[in-house]
Amino acid sequence: MASVYSEKVMDHFTNPRNVGEIGNAKCGDIMKMYLKVEDDVIVDVKFKTFGCGSAIATSSMATEMIKGKTIQEALTLSNKAVVEALDGLPNHKIHCSVLAEQSIRAAIADYYRRRGIDPEPIVGKTMSDDEIEACHI
Repeated sequence: MASVYSEKVMDHFTNPRNVGEIGNAKCGDIMKMYLKVEDDVIVDVKFKTFGCGSAIATSSMATEMIKGKTIQEALTLSNKAVVEALDGLPNHKIHCSVLAEQSIRAAIADYYRRRGIDPEPIVGKTMSDDEIEACHI
């Protein structure tokens, strides 16, 4: 019986990259990204995800795709690009890639907020923690 998941999905599920925290960030969300930024470049990124294999795989792949990129480059990452990089996801798991994209945007918004900068003109409107959690269910 053929697997519905690509080899890349299974690889990122069984060997997720960049798992952990940077600093003393709060826990509790379904998917949370942590960024270390130097000179506008994401020099490190970690994630914590509580969810299915697709959620873990999309978190892992998304972190791989933004590490070493500028904040502006990271903001261009789409959920579709994450799915393509994983060689696809089952249709009923596409929402996991949306969650990864939104988590990156939320982390970048938090980065700006901590510097006293209104992130909305740069990042756009981000989903609230409740909306992110509801998206995953």
